[in-house]
Amino acid sequence: MTTEMKFGARSDVGCVRENNEDSYRIVPEKNLFVLSDGMGGLEAGEVASRMAVDAVVEQYRESDSNPDLPLNGDRVESVSASSNRLASAVRFANSEVYRAAQNGAGHRGMGATIVAVHFTDHRMSVAHVGDSRLYRLRAGKLEQLTNDHSFVAEQVRNGKMTQEEADSSTMQNVLIRALGVDPTVEVDLAEVPLLEGDIVLLCSDGLTRELTDAQIAAVLAGRRNPESAAEELVDLAKQAGGGDNVTVIVLRCVNKPHGALARIAKWFTKSA
Repeated sequence: MTTEMKFGARSDVGCVRENNEDSYRIVPEKNLFVLSDGMGGLEAGEVASRMAVDAVVEQYRESDSNPDLPLNGDRVESVSASSNRLASAVRFANSEVYRAAQNGAGHRGMGATIVAVHFTDHRMSVAHVGDSRLYRLRAGKLEQLTNDHSFVAEQVRNGKMTQEEADSSTMQNVLIRALGVDPTVEVDLAEVPLLEGDIVLLCSDGLTRELTDAQIAAVLAGRRNPESAAEELVDLAKQAGGGDNVTVIVLRCVNKPHGALARIAKWFTKSA
């Protein structure tokens, strides 16, 4: 068996904002999925997020086709070559956004979050900066696989603020780490095992500000079709207020038969 990811995605401006500062890219042939939330106001955030996702995809494609291409930043020996390429691509995106923020008129101060995943058989590489999130639903249990790089999340981790206080804080928008703010950035990098039936969610904070983990889990568990799940999550976030742009990518891990098993599966599909 080989792993196949069924996917669906949706991005919406929400009910308050005038422009959408979220961006995402899906590259099915590379099993690469990237989501970014821009910051900087007016058009700057839009530019930053689009630049970030495009740069990650561009750099990952190049490094995947040329294994001898030097990495951006240090190699992490504890993870695979694929994970190192993903982290390198995110560091490249940081450089691109930083350069544009320094040189572009009207773009000074812009930045972006990023969450990017790449799949190989039964394993997911994750690279992350900022407060866009990655979740995994397994056997009905929703688990956040990324740590927010925000002021309030850091306060909660250090025991200086409760989660309830963080959820109502006016400091929720303050990031302690983002793409494009400094010439280099620390990228959180991980490898996560996958099982058949696992559901993976990439999302901007426009979703998690409006919906609880329980609401998100209910939608993911109740919708086998990732496209339907993505649409319902965005619709619910808008119904709850839609105070920010909301973007989601929903992925479902399925085992794809091959060889004789694939021929049998195809025959049964035709007969059904």
